[in-house]
Amino acid sequence: MPLPLLLLLLVCSSQASHYHGTVMTYYPKNTNADGSMTVELQYNLNFHCSLDITSWTCPSNNCGTVSSEVAHSVTKDSSPFEWCQRDGIISLEGPTNAPFQLLLSGGDWINFIRNSIGSVKAVTLVELRNRSDTNQANRSPQTNILAVVRVPSNCPRDFNLLTFDPDGDQVKCRYANSTLSECDQCTPPSVLNLSTSCTLSFSPTDSINEGPWAVQLVMEDFPTQNITLTQTDGVQTTITTNNAISKIPLQFVFNVDRAVPSCTEGLYLPKFLPPTPDNRAQLYTPVNQTLEISINATANISMISDLLFSGPYNMNQTTLGAGQFILSWTPSENQTGKSHPVCFVVQAVFNSVTYQSELRCVIVNVGYDPYLIPIFVGLKMKVSALSSLSEDYIIDNIIKVVRAEMLSQGVPSDFPLSLIRAKLV
Repeated sequence: MPLPLLLLLLVCSSQASHYHGTVMTYYPKNTNADGSMTVELQYNLNFHCSLDITSWTCPSNNCGTVSSEVAHSVTKDSSPFEWCQRDGIISLEGPTNAPFQLLLSGGDWINFIRNSIGSVKAVTLVELRNRSDTNQANRSPQTNILAVVRVPSNCPRDFNLLTFDPDGDQVKCRYANSTLSECDQCTPPSVLNLSTSCTLSFSPTDSINEGPWAVQLVMEDFPTQNITLTQTDGVQTTITTNNAISKIPLQFVFNVDRAVPSCTEGLYLPKFLPPTPDNRAQLYTPVNQTLEISINATANISMISDLLFSGPYNMNQTTLGAGQFILSWTPSENQTGKSHPVCFVVQAVFNSVTYQSELRCVIVNVGYDPYLIPIFVGLKMKVSALSSLSEDYIIDNIIKVVRAEMLSQGVPSDFPLSLIRAKLV
């Protein structure tokens, strides 16, 4: 079945103001003997709960065919920002590992967006060619976000967005660009400053700027050294440290609320307490074992009402008491070897006004736990070459092959790996 037909989330019969944002990431699954490639696309789509008319399509019709697709929707928040999230996983089979683009469009952003953005558009560039540094297909950066993040107009706050790349690449952020056809209306929110390291900074502003703003970001991965990408037909392309490899969209609503009597965390604004994990922390869990993430927060004046989170579709939330929550998740076999982003905020209410804590996001790696005791592996290899090879060259390539296999099994890219002793004959 052609991709544009199967990727439709709902038939679009009319324009509507419903959209709250999206995130899409991807993981290559395998390269088949005939050169075809299978990739798993993972997306979150946030929308007003009574409407869902947005669709992912393949404009160039070169994305292959869909072998499977699953999607789950759940209500995440209540008025005035009632939104639902659709978590989708699409397995896509292409004839080669050539790059392709996916386009999200249909409908409009929610009403009263302050930076005058109406129509929905987001672009994902899927790059699956084989990398010379890992000897594997490229993987996209991993990130997540909530549909709506909010801050009082008189409170400064930095949003350090989640940036994790399974290949160890440097991740950078920028606003979507109309010249690159990444958005139809590309006006950035004037109340935010964006760094290339993916930190959004908000400074106190006048009440005239209160209300919802559309944030349309592009997240890209850059290699830390020059690499070569090899296509199925043998064609090679050199990528320098100044060239982006792939790109994913990161779009959401940023709401500037009315001023709060005090910006001190723990009074009106919820404050996280231990053992809540730090922002950008990396967590590890084996397959079929339940991971529990404890989240504690306090607010002395306002009353903590709930926890909002975005993570794997089968992650569950338990409320233990005021400001005490647990997120639990049991990964399955098909989720091993992958990294799964989870973002959350705690909300509190005072006199019918809602306040959010800072945004925190973590990465959950499914597979090997690097904090266990060291593992020693004995290897016996026979190397043949047409010309003489230096000892350093052989050792470096042995480590490269071993690291590539470890990455494929879910070991983080920054895991220390060294060759204790080598005997060359």
